[in-house]
Amino acid sequence: MDTIGILGAGAMGSGIAQVAAAAGHQVVMCDHLAPALHKCTKNIQITLKQLVDKGKLSDADAYALNSRIRFSDHMSDFKDCTMVIEAIAEDMEAKQISFKSMEAVVAENAILASNTSSLSISAMGANLKHPERVIGIHFFNPAPLMRLVEIIPAIQTSPEIADKAYQLVTSWGKIAVQAKDTPGFIVNRVARPYYGEALRILEEGIADEVTIDWAMQTLGGFKMGPFELMDFIGNDINYTVTETVFRAFYFDPRYKPSFTQKRLKDAHYWGRKTGRGFYDYREGAAPRALPNTDSQLGDYILKRILAMLINEAAEALYLRIATRDDIEKAMVYGVNYPKGLLTWADEIGIAEIVRIMDTLYVEYLEDRYRCCSLLRKMANDGTQFFDN
Repeated sequence: MDTIGILGAGAMGSGIAQVAAAAGHQVVMCDHLAPALHKCTKNIQITLKQLVDKGKLSDADAYALNSRIRFSDHMSDFKDCTMVIEAIAEDMEAKQISFKSMEAVVAENAILASNTSSLSISAMGANLKHPERVIGIHFFNPAPLMRLVEIIPAIQTSPEIADKAYQLVTSWGKIAVQAKDTPGFIVNRVARPYYGEALRILEEGIADEVTIDWAMQTLGGFKMGPFELMDFIGNDINYTVTETVFRAFYFDPRYKPSFTQKRLKDAHYWGRKTGRGFYDYREGAAPRALPNTDSQLGDYILKRILAMLINEAAEALYLRIATRDDIEKAMVYGVNYPKGLLTWADEIGIAEIVRIMDTLYVEYLEDRYRCCSLLRKMANDGTQFFDN
């Protein structure tokens, strides 16, 4: 079976290594930092022990899986890999340098992939001798548990490489979707209003964090409210992704970051991992305030955020970022939404979504609330995303 290389021994790199090794591949895990390699080794061992303790893996299978992962501090050990997946920090210059170094040691038919969540795949391969073999393969954290993987061909990527990447990821038991090489791809683009509009409602004083989370969880069926989710992801990471997408879209106001979240990022109130975020997770912290469970307020919050999400999903379809079905799968399996946003739009009614968006636009006169032209056309034509 093919040997898979992983560059970067952080949380994402170690998770992807575990996925590939579980599928039977030999894996070369490379990082130039010895402490990162040591931590990665320990984390994989701890994870495997937990799986054994829960009865999800036998001792023999855990031992075999762990033995298939080899650790290295030099990229020359990628020489026999048929695919190398880069999973280092979200820094374009660092990624371009890494791809140049990887190209120098791997075979000419090896696939070079990036696990970036929002950066341009086309830019990563631009200075390589063989940019046609560069592709984005975006896993979600934690990689062993999250089923979705976004496949992102660059404009230089050959169709054969895209097909190989898709088939390989699918063979690992993942749900693969293909996205155009645009900022945020599917999930990190379409999901932005879940955070951004919740923050806007908070900043306007319409409702507090706990009430907004209550509305989205209890009334909307989301597994986590936006503020709990931002604290879980990390406000440092969530803010940075929002800022990256905002800049990449030439400062489109739909993706404008929040000063409220930036202040938390700057103060290192990153959420669960630092003990404080929108909520206080420290031992002995005061209990959270109770939400305002007024049904009219809750309905307003849910419909406003949901309309913004649906509008973004429709825009992604309209601009052919991905197919209708891939957008649906991406949001269900990538961020655990209770149902696909386009399916939800049909249930609520396309005309109702247009009405909500137009009401917000008239109230604020901000381009942030412009309604997707596809939704407006569908409302006028009386059509839906799916047949009844």
